[in-house]
This record gives sequence, C-alpha cells and structure tokens, in this order.
Amino acid sequence: MVRQVEELKALQPIVMKQLQTIYGKNRMAHAYIFDGEKGTGKRDVMTFFVKLLLCENPLENVPCETCRHCIRIDSGNHPNIKQIEPEGQFVKIDQIRDLIAEMMMTGVESGRKIYVIHHADKLNTASANMLLKFLEEPDGEVTAILLTEQIQGILPTIRSRCQHIKFSKVPRQILIERLVEQGVTHSMASTVSIITNELETAMMLANDEQFAHARKTVLKLVETVRHNVHEALLLVHEDWLPSFKEKSDMEQVLDLLLFAYRDIVAIKANPDAVCTYPDMLYNFKEMALHATYERLSSQMQAVLQARANLQRNMNRALLMEQLVLNLQEGYTFV
Repeated sequence: MVRQVEELKALQPIVMKQLQTIYGKNRMAHAYIFDGEKGTGKRDVMTFFVKLLLCENPLENVPCETCRHCIRIDSGNHPNIKQIEPEGQFVKIDQIRDLIAEMMMTGVESGRKIYVIHHADKLNTASANMLLKFLEEPDGEVTAILLTEQIQGILPTIRSRCQHIKFSKVPRQILIERLVEQGVTHSMASTVSIITNELETAMMLANDEQFAHARKTVLKLVETVRHNVHEALLLVHEDWLPSFKEKSDMEQVLDLLLFAYRDIVAIKANPDAVCTYPDMLYNFKEMALHATYERLSSQMQAVLQARANLQRNMNRALLMEQLVLNLQEGYTFV
C-alpha cells in the first residue's frame, strides 16, 4: 500500500497526518465527520483509516495490507464493518435501526466495530435523532465515520459529538496530472482545473466540444481585440453571440475571458507563472510586455462589469460591443 499511502498524503497531507497522529497516540474518538467536496478522496482516506484501526500488523501508522482484517476490508465483507448509503433521497430510520442492531450484536470477529454513513447530510429527522441517541451512548468499542459534502446539512447536535476532519480541495497540479494521465492535453487540463476541482467534472469539460469551442473563441477574441477592433466586433456577431445563447454559456465564456487577462497579469509579475492557458504563453508574454498593470486591471474590470450587466439582463449584443470597446481602449492598431 506504500504507493497508495503516498498518493493520499499528496492529495490530503493535513488529513493524513491528523489521522495517523490520532492512531499513533491512541487518541481515537468514537465518531468522526469526514467533510469535503466531491473528489477530495474521502472514501479512499476512510478505507485507509478503517484498515489502520483494525490492522493486526501496522507499521509506522500504515496498515500492513496482508493481515486477515486488511484483506477482508478489501473484499468488502468484514463482519465488523457496516456501511450505509441513502435509500433514495434520505438515509432512513430503518437503515439506522438495522445499523444499531448490527453494532450491538456479538460479532464474529472480536474487537472494534466501525460503521460508515455515506452522504450523512441525507439523514432525515427521524434517522438523525436515532443516530444521535446511539452516538451519545455507544455500545462497546464502536467507531462512527460520517462522510459528507454538505456539513451544514448535519444536525448541530450530531456535529458536536463528532471530531471534524476537514478535507481540502485537490491540489490543482495533482488534478492536472490525473487529467493528463487520462489522455487530456496539458493545456486543456490547465484550463478545466481552474473551473472545477473534481476529476469527473473536469474530464467531462475536457471532452466537451462546446467547451473546446468556447475556449478557442475566447482566446481568438483576446488576440483580435489587440490588433483590430472591427475584426473583434465581427467575431462577436458572427461567432460569439450565435454560439453562446444561454445565460449560463455566456457566464462561462466571460469567466474564461477573465482567466485569460488574469494569466497575462500573472505572467507580467512572474514569467514562470502557472497559467490557465499554457498554450498561449508566448502570446501572453508579448502582451504582458506591452501592457501596464493599470491597463490590464481596466480590462479585467471591463469583463467583470460585462458579467454584472449580464445578470441585469442587458441586451447581449450591446453588452459584448461595449466590452470589446472597453478591452481595446488604449491599444494603438497598426
């Protein structure tokens, strides 16, 4: 498991150190909430922690992977572990009733019992109150792990009885590496990783033709604005407006446009900056060389103003014409 542990440490360094310290100092709580966005590794870290709590031969706070407990956990049939998922929209009271009954039974295996509730924010009022009573009066050596993406959806009385383990967002560089491993170009991976922190969503964006077209159109506008305002206006009417008719699509392309100017600012401050559009590095370096921070700030403000005007339902054609004129202001065309 050495490689997997190292991957988890790279993904969630603080969480992994926290859990290994808890185990190493024998300070296990009776209940934990693993709180983090989708894609932050909660399930993998949960499996690591469960193995660590039950492993017969841990070494340096890492499960051995070869004892009967580790093997049975991998097979998904360890008798001392119970995992439940919501049935439909909620985790229902019958599920919690069955869970408590299993936790109170004399197990086939001696030792600690562990139950895991996935999407714990989906506990309805009745199931949450029943779980609360069991959390207050656990029977024997029992550990609860509640996983959630929405901690505010869990009753405060339950939250107060659990140790909160907060998962941070996936480091952007790790997400980029994962996307590249799955065949996404480095340039596209760099772009989608600024929009979402979740691998599955990032893959969907990277493989979406409409998103690829949006990216291409935005970069073309950035290039055209600095050379010829008339061509930029033509681009808006012939490509931009027909392509992005939905408000959500317009919001996305304006965000992509903002990221482009943010790249130029970052490159002006540091030529080795990590960019949203690394394939535009040469062009952006040239723009950064010939632009002042004041000019770049004005361009970013123009994009933000366009986004605000979009929320006010301003006419899209007028909005984009105004934006193009604001973006080109100060350029001398040759």
